Amino acid sequence: MKEVFYGILIPFLGTSLGSACVFLMKKEFHLTVQRALTGFAAGVMTAASIWSLLIPAIEQEKEAMGKWAFFPASVGFMAGIFFLLGLDEWIPHLHMHSDKPEGIHKHTRKLSRNTMMLLAVTLHNIPEGMAVGIVYAGLLYRNARISSAGAMALAIGIAIQNFPEGAIISMPLKAHGMKQGKAFCMGVLSGAVEPVGAWLTICGASLIIPAMPYLLSFAAGAMIYVVVEELIPEMSEGKHSNVGTIAFASGFVIMMILDVALS
Repeated sequence: MKEVFYGILIPFLGTSLGSACVFLMKKEFHLTVQRALTGFAAGVMTAASIWSLLIPAIEQEKEAMGKWAFFPASVGFMAGIFFLLGLDEWIPHLHMHSDKPEGIHKHTRKLSRNTMMLLAVTLHNIPEGMAVGIVYAGLLYRNARISSAGAMALAIGIAIQNFPEGAIISMPLKAHGMKQGKAFCMGVLSGAVEPVGAWLTICGASLIIPAMPYLLSFAAGAMIYVVVEELIPEMSEGKHSNVGTIAFASGFVIMMILDVALS
C-alpha cells in the first residue's frame, strides 16, 4: 500500500518542484526553453499513453477476445478524447499556447489570463491523475497486466511532464506582481487534483476493475488529447524551430525506455 501511496504523490511532486522555480528564477523561461520543456512533456505523455496504458489494455483482453482485443482499447480511447473535448468546451480556461483573444473561451472573457491559465493546467491534470489512479488500481488488485515498475515509470514520466506546468503557473503570477510564496502555492494547488483524483479512482477500484481495459485506454485518449490540443501547438508556436521536435523525440524515447526496461 505504501508503494501506491508514494506512486500517486510522485506526479504532484513534479508540479511542486516546477512551481518552486519562482524562488530561483527572476524571469520567465526563455521561449526556446519553454518549447523544449513542452516538447519533452508531449513526448513523455505520448509514450506513456502507448506503453503504460494502451498496450496493457489490449494485452489484458487478448486471451478472451483474440483478434478483437483492440475493441475495448478503441472504444475507451475515443471516449477519453470526447470527454476532454467536452471539458475543453464547457470548463472556463485559456489554451496554454495562446495569448490572443481568440484563444479565450467565449464564457471566460471576464476572467484574468492568470486565472484561466490556472484552470487550463488544472484541466490538464485531470486525465493524468486518472491515469495514475487506474494503473495503480490495476496493480493493487492484480487484475491487469501492469507491473510495479511500469506503474512507477508512468508516475515518474508524468512528474517530468508536470515540472514545466508548475513553472508555467508560478512564474507569470510572480511577473504580474504576486508575492513569491503565493505564486508558489497557486502552482502547487494546480497539481493537487492529481493525487486526489488518483486516490478516488483507487477507492472505487472494485467497481472499475472489470472495465480496466476501457479505463486504461480512456486515460490514454484523454492524455493524447492534451498533447494534440495544447502541448504540440505550444511547442510549435512562433518562429520555426526544431527544438520542440527534438525534445518531443527525447521525451518519447526516455519514457519508452523507463517503461520497457523497468517492466
